[in-house]
Amino acid sequence: MAALLSVEGVCKEYQVRGKKVLALDSVDLSVAEGEFVTIVGPSGCGKSTLLNLIVGLLRSTAGRIVFRGTPINDICTKIGYVTQKDNLLPWRTLSENVEIALEIRGIEKSVRRRRAEELINRVGLSGFEDHYPHELSGGMRQRANIIRTLIYDPELILMDEPFGPLDAQTRIVLQDQLLKLWSASKKTIIFITHDLIEAITLADRVVLMTSRPGRIKSIEKVAIARPRDVFQIHESQQFRSAYERLWRDLRPEVTLAEV
Repeated sequence: MAALLSVEGVCKEYQVRGKKVLALDSVDLSVAEGEFVTIVGPSGCGKSTLLNLIVGLLRSTAGRIVFRGTPINDICTKIGYVTQKDNLLPWRTLSENVEIALEIRGIEKSVRRRRAEELINRVGLSGFEDHYPHELSGGMRQRANIIRTLIYDPELILMDEPFGPLDAQTRIVLQDQLLKLWSASKKTIIFITHDLIEAITLADRVVLMTSRPGRIKSIEKVAIARPRDVFQIHESQQFRSAYERLWRDLRPEVTLAEV
């Protein structure tokens, strides 16, 4: 079966203060339709750069990225992007923020409101439809951020450390909700995280990147049955084995990044 997304020999070089800095070097990655892939690596290894290349915000220095058989040379509107910062519009209510993509597309108000209500209910935010972002907690805003992307039904969703700023308890709750949303929608997700536990908990495969310049060091298939109980998954032998293998590969890269 052909891959939904193929990253083929991608390199990305920046000019920084008159010097060339290689951020990514010879990255190859294929992602199948419906797959949940997490990417983990040390700070500065090019994880976010890779997502920006995939969605078309940046152009690669070498190599190419192919989505459904077509090279990406510009911003791809079939790909959704959930950032670490929620970026909700402060003058719009929760419902209005969630609806905005459909509003831009000219979908009539009753249709977009009904779709927003369905997603708001699914992530446990019913009753907060008319609240503004400053009236919501960080976890509530990030849930709104995620369903604001889901509402327009992108074929691939990129997520750049969406739970990074949240406390540990809220992260686990949102991991559970995200897996339920993913199970219902079967969307393809590429999810960046610094947290190895989170990476294993969510993924079908964990992609481990080296320190800069970012290369793919290893890929671990997570052989843990779904649906998964994110609150108990850490107790399984399969989880511990995957963690030990990945940490063995990740530890020297983290050490190098800190030097």
